[in-house]
Amino acid sequence: MYKIQTLNKISTVGTDVFDKSVYSVSDAVETPDAIMVRSAKMHDMIFNDNLLAIARAGAGVNNIPVDRCAQEGICVFNTPGANSNAVKELAICALLMSSRKIIEGASWASSLKGTENAPKTVESGKSKFAGPEIAGKTLGIIGLGAIGGKIANTAIALGMKVIGYDPYLSVKAALKLYHDVRVTEDINDIYKNSDYISIHMPYTPQTKNTIDSEQIAMMKDGVRLINLARGELINSEAVVKAIKEGKIAKYVTDFADDVVLGEENVIVLPHLGASTPESEDNCAVMAAEELIDYIENGNITNSVNYPNLSMNAVGTKICIIHKNVPTTLASITSEIGNAGVNIENLANASKGDFAYTMLDVTDDIPETVEGKINCIDGVIKVRVIEK
Repeated sequence: MYKIQTLNKISTVGTDVFDKSVYSVSDAVETPDAIMVRSAKMHDMIFNDNLLAIARAGAGVNNIPVDRCAQEGICVFNTPGANSNAVKELAICALLMSSRKIIEGASWASSLKGTENAPKTVESGKSKFAGPEIAGKTLGIIGLGAIGGKIANTAIALGMKVIGYDPYLSVKAALKLYHDVRVTEDINDIYKNSDYISIHMPYTPQTKNTIDSEQIAMMKDGVRLINLARGELINSEAVVKAIKEGKIAKYVTDFADDVVLGEENVIVLPHLGASTPESEDNCAVMAAEELIDYIENGNITNSVNYPNLSMNAVGTKICIIHKNVPTTLASITSEIGNAGVNIENLANASKGDFAYTMLDVTDDIPETVEGKINCIDGVIKVRVIEK
């Protein structure tokens, strides 16, 4: 029986995907074969030798030691797109909150409870909370993946003009965009021409402070910024400074830090982007399905540290994680051939420093073969999956 450890409260809609006659799913299992996680910090964890995979029920994997997992032969999955509708809805809400002073107006109205003639006071004071409509304004979106693309299309439907930037835009994602979305190859077009800017890209050392004082200086006066992706993508100090100088009209962020908390014209949300029951269900189901397909079939889908690769085999699969270096693949196939085993099909893919090879063999595999492949220089982990 395979053991799946849950490090956070995972939706039962997701954990119920596992066949209970094959899998044991619990937060108390020891030496797990796989881990399902949401936000739990894993960088200080020591992983057992038989751990095959970690599935993050969400998109970001900052809480997982991805590079160390790659070195140890642990496949890390995420669930891109599973929470996209939830984040899209919050982004549209953020657009409206950044314009119409909804939060401020509601807070002020609530503060008048118990005062004399409160309804009249509320009505007479509404002019303090006036703000522009979003229709006809230009929204710049940095990142047009599952989330950014949905926001772009919804903004078009709401009467906005949309400029999008994404240097890694896939054909599949591009085909989903409404034809009115203008895609630019120059990110500076976003900064110079947008009334609203929403950022939707992964956080890496290279994307840290994608929006900083230099980028803010290019923007229109009175621009409104939205960050529901990762706090580190936008320099909080630069934003607060620009707000006080009148350059930025409003900043809505889903990520709290001491710099933005309590600042005027900053709306800080408690990381609500994917906090819907539907999103949590979708992420949990996708994570479970990724783990099952990898454990039972060796197929990799939505990995962040290894290449995606699938194979429909007629016989036994030999699945090998190895370094992406010359001669390794030749050494693997040679070892198989020396054992008198015929390879029916072979699939191989690489991602950065790592590669994944799947072999489909119909002959019986001598017990010594797995150990010999494991001894090949550059091989990290070998699994034999019987049909």
